[in-house]
Amino acid sequence: MLHIIIVGFVAGTVARLLSPGPNNPSGFILTTVLGIAGAFLATAIGQAIGHYDPGQGAGYITATIGALVVLFIWNRLVARGVISDPGGK
Repeated sequence: MLHIIIVGFVAGTVARLLSPGPNNPSGFILTTVLGIAGAFLATAIGQAIGHYDPGQGAGYITATIGALVVLFIWNRLVARGVISDPGGK
């Protein structure tokens, strides 16, 4: 469990640093959730295409790529007004 949180936090932090845009989720909890969601996404896709064995999870790099995809989806939802920007005025 602690490993998932550490990977999630690292992946979320790197994804937020790599992704431009003012409407990034901020704070420790949202950054960690972003990274964990990215790790789950990367694991699911990796297992579906046969890159990972069942029970094997994504590493830091693929979790970061997954977090970038989740962050892109977040930005698109904020831009369309589907969800509100927590940092917006």
